[in-house]
Amino acid sequence: MGGERKITTDGGGGLGHNPFGALSSAGLRAAPKMVLEQAAASKTVVVPARNRGRVDIKREIGGRAGKTVTVVTGFVGIGLLEKEQLAKKIRAACGCGGTVKDGAIEIQGDQRDTVARMLSEAGFRPVFAGG
Repeated sequence: MGGERKITTDGGGGLGHNPFGALSSAGLRAAPKMVLEQAAASKTVVVPARNRGRVDIKREIGGRAGKTVTVVTGFVGIGLLEKEQLAKKIRAACGCGGTVKDGAIEIQGDQRDTVARMLSEAGFRPVFAGG
């Protein structure tokens, strides 16, 4: 025990060296203006693409005890979490209930016009299908 070195716990010296200090942004292209505005407003840099694909909006009654339901199907390249967030926004805009089931968004009632508007704002191309 007599010859061991003790490790200090006083925090040591300050971190005077910045490894990124010598880097510059010369030669890099500037970020798009819309991305910078959104980053400042909401602290996120996610910008939805303008054409995220076609989605079908259907009104269904069958198998639902006579209740009308608006169903949105045909999402490509969108995860479950994003579908749930989109469904939450649509439910708030319609003022009704809904869920995500089997990869489709189901909204209670005949809300096709409101759902189409919300999907267009999100960058999708809504198409009315069926009756």
